[in-house]
Amino acid sequence: MADLSAIVKAYDIRGVVGEQLDAPTVRDIGAAVARLLLDEAEPAARPTAVVVGHDMRDSSPDLTAAFADGVTGQGLDVLSIGLASTDMLYFASGTLGLPGAMFTASHNPARYNGIKLCRAGATPIGQDTGLAAIRAVVEAGVPAGPGGGTVTTRDLLAEYAAFLHGLVDLSGSRRLQVVVDAGNGMGGHTVPAVFEALPFDVVPMYFELDGTFPNHEANPLDPANLVDLQKRMVTEGADIGVAFDGDADRCFVVDERGEPVSPSAITALVAARELAKAPGAAVIHNLITSRAVPEIVTELGGTPVRTRVGHSFIKQTMAETGAVFGGEHSAHYYFREFWNADSGMLAALHVLAALGEQDGPLSELMSSYERYASSGEVNSTVQDQAGRVAAIKERYAGRDGVEFDELDGLTVSLPEGSWFNLRASNTEPLLRLNVEAADATAVAVLRDEVLAVVRA
Repeated sequence: MADLSAIVKAYDIRGVVGEQLDAPTVRDIGAAVARLLLDEAEPAARPTAVVVGHDMRDSSPDLTAAFADGVTGQGLDVLSIGLASTDMLYFASGTLGLPGAMFTASHNPARYNGIKLCRAGATPIGQDTGLAAIRAVVEAGVPAGPGGGTVTTRDLLAEYAAFLHGLVDLSGSRRLQVVVDAGNGMGGHTVPAVFEALPFDVVPMYFELDGTFPNHEANPLDPANLVDLQKRMVTEGADIGVAFDGDADRCFVVDERGEPVSPSAITALVAARELAKAPGAAVIHNLITSRAVPEIVTELGGTPVRTRVGHSFIKQTMAETGAVFGGEHSAHYYFREFWNADSGMLAALHVLAALGEQDGPLSELMSSYERYASSGEVNSTVQDQAGRVAAIKERYAGRDGVEFDELDGLTVSLPEGSWFNLRASNTEPLLRLNVEAADATAVAVLRDEVLAVVRA
C-alpha cells in the first residue's frame, strides 16, 4: 500500500504517480470517499452520485477510472464530466448538488497527480473535514461494498461558460486584444468556450493540452513562467495578458507594458466591483495580501475580514460571514455567487470587464489599487523552522511600536507602516517570507534584515 502520510495533504491528496500514487491506492480512496459520504448523511440526504473531472495529465484518465471503480463498488454512481478545470468541477458540484472529485496536481510537475475533493455545493473536504477519516479507512482496509453503481458521462463545458457569462456583464466592453498563456493546462480547454462571442481578440499561447508542460511550468506564481507572456504582450501591443495555472483555478494578469499586476491589486479591483453589487458586504483577504486591500474595502463601505492562508480557511470564513468575495496573494479568488469557491476564469472576466468599461490602459486602471511595494514570496530552506521564527521574534521584540500577530506564522508590523510575515511550509523544510513597505528600497532593506537572521 502507498504511504498515505506522504500524499494526504492539508487540502488535497497529491503525490508522484507510480511511486506514491497508483491505481489500487486511488481505487481504495474512491471507496473510502463513498463510504464517508454515505455514512455521514441521513438516508434521505445521502448523495446518489459523485461527479468526477480530470486535467490533461497522462495519468489522469487511468486514475479517474480507478477512483470511479472504488466509488461504484460501494453502490454510488459516478457522473464523469471528463476534461475540466478545477473551477468547472466546482461548477458541476454546485449546480448539480453533488459531491465531487477533481484529478489534478495543479501547477506541480508532470510526474505528479492528485485529487481535490468536495461535498455537494463545492464545500471543500480538507484534513479536518474528511481527509483524515478517508486516510484512516484506507489504512484499515476498505470493507467491500454492495456494488451496483454506474458510470455516466456528461459534457458541462457550454453550461459552465454560460453560467460565468451570467455573472459578469461584458456587453458594455470595448473590444480588447487579450494574450492568454494557458501553459498547456486546462485553460486551453476552457478559454475558447468562455471567451467565444465576447468582445475579445484572443492571442493564444500554449493552448495545446500537454501534461508534460513542454514550454514552461504551469505555475505563473513563479516570475520565470511569465516571461513568455510578458514578451508577447510587448510584441503584440495587446491590452492585457492573462496566465492560468495547470488546472486553471488561478489567473495572473500582465498589463500592456508587460508588467505583472499583483494579485492583491486584482483582489482590490474585484472587491470594488462586488461591493458595488452588495454594498456593505464582507470581503475576505488572507494575511499576506497587501494592506491596501482592507483599506480600499473599508473606504468603499465594505467590511474587510482577515484570515489565514489556504482555501479551506477562506471558504469557511466566507460561509460564516456571508462574504461576497475573497482573495489571496497566490491569485486564488473566491466568489459567493460561485458557491464560495475559487475561479480563475471568473476573476479574469471581472478584470476584463473593468478594463473594457473605460478607455485607459490597464496600468492606469490598476494604479489606484497598487499603494505599496512588496517582496513577493521569498523561500529559505531551514531545518529548524520554529527556532528561526523565535529568533526573528526576539530580534524585533525590543523595538518601540512593534506589533506581533501569530494568526498564521509570525506577522511583524513596524511603526513606520512596514510589515512582514514569516510562515513555515506545511510540506517542505521552508520558511516563506513576505514583506510590504512604502517603496522598493524599504522593502529590500527589511527583506535583507529578516533573511540575515533566518539564514544565519
